[in-house]
Amino acid sequence: MESWTSFIEAINEYIWGTGIFGITSILVPLLLGTGIYLTIRIRGLTLRKLFAALKYGLITRKEHTEHGDISHYRALMAALSGTVGTGNVGGVATAIALGGPGALFWMWITALFGLATKYAEAILGVKYRTTDERGEKVGGPMYYLSRGVGGFHGRSLGFLFAVFAAISAFGIGNTVQSNATTSYINATFNVPTWISGIVLMLLAGFVILGGIKRIGTFAGYLVPFMLLLYLVGGLTLLTMHASALPAAFQLIFESAFTGTSMTGGFAGAGVLFAIQYGVARGIFSNESGLGTGGIAAASAQTTAPVRQGMVSMTQTFIDTIVICSITGLSIIVTGAWTSNSDPDLLTQVAFSQSMGQVGAILVTIVLSLFTFTTLLTWGYYGERNIVYLFGRKGVLPYRIVFIALIFFGSVLTLEFVWAFATMMNGLMALPNLIGLLFLSGVVWRETRDYFKRTNGKLAPVESVSRGDADTA
Repeated sequence: MESWTSFIEAINEYIWGTGIFGITSILVPLLLGTGIYLTIRIRGLTLRKLFAALKYGLITRKEHTEHGDISHYRALMAALSGTVGTGNVGGVATAIALGGPGALFWMWITALFGLATKYAEAILGVKYRTTDERGEKVGGPMYYLSRGVGGFHGRSLGFLFAVFAAISAFGIGNTVQSNATTSYINATFNVPTWISGIVLMLLAGFVILGGIKRIGTFAGYLVPFMLLLYLVGGLTLLTMHASALPAAFQLIFESAFTGTSMTGGFAGAGVLFAIQYGVARGIFSNESGLGTGGIAAASAQTTAPVRQGMVSMTQTFIDTIVICSITGLSIIVTGAWTSNSDPDLLTQVAFSQSMGQVGAILVTIVLSLFTFTTLLTWGYYGERNIVYLFGRKGVLPYRIVFIALIFFGSVLTLEFVWAFATMMNGLMALPNLIGLLFLSGVVWRETRDYFKRTNGKLAPVESVSRGDADTA
């Protein structure tokens, strides 16, 4: 296993690691550059319309249309269930443990520009979606690359994305999640990882086998509850350490540009490590750039790609700016990041120091809910790519393998699981980001035309003309 881990980490150096001028050689400039370019191309719309989009997505909830399989609210909850996982707890913790507090700043930057990336993915996911042989809406990068970019290059990019995404689901959406869950349960309740792994596999299997409608219904009820639970717990902790918050923010901003000196059990990290781990864990957390936003959006009941794009982009804000910030600040204000604890367990250490055993139990329960819902949605993401590659006949075998790997992920070594997930994240992001740049003009035209019809407003459904009809 160690030799495989070393091999995968060597690949990660080419994708994520330091390269030209000490900056990540491929993915970090492409991720940030694509987000910045799209933000400028749509004239900062995602930043200007953010709170209107939050209100529309969380309050309006659905459109009265037969286009799609689930409401745009449930599509948002399904997307959130796929992104709010161990990346929000263990991912933030490892980013700070390896890159210092400054890594949190770069996670914020990734998220702010990632709003435009997620927005573009959702617009294209709805615009180029189609219907499979069972009458379900299917879409995502594999479709907007092959249909939107078109030609040999578009089909090749679509094929590569589908292959990488189907495999990546076994990492980011499966083994990483089950490993984190069973590790926290073992640390808190001393339950053997194989026992909790079996229970997790059976519960997730029941929902996954029900398809997107069962996943959407399940996520619609569970996701708001688990987010509220973590918000209450995290804000309580931060209130207890309110006096340390100004110094924490100062440390975050200083470390983002100067690196972090050795202190306590922290070995020190330069600014390049802050950027590398901040961006890598940021994309792992909110998935802006991976293309999954387009897969979830394609199932939404909507008649206008732009409206779903506005709703979908709020996922990035909630995931990183809200949830990840609570995790990161909790680790910093309590000083947990300077301890010699296992990096993946720093969040539990922070809550335990402030709230005792109650804090440890809270984090374990929340993480278990986070990772469970992520398993559900990533099972769906994976099978959508299998449908693209092999048709419906490949779905049941894929589901069986995915469900079985939940157990195996619970007993694998953490180093191998994280290395594999990081590699696959990068490989599926590359064709998607290239496609977003090619199709940025489509995103701009859809945006311009929609807001021209609605006089610049994210209008209620009934006030938008039928010219918004599904363009698939």
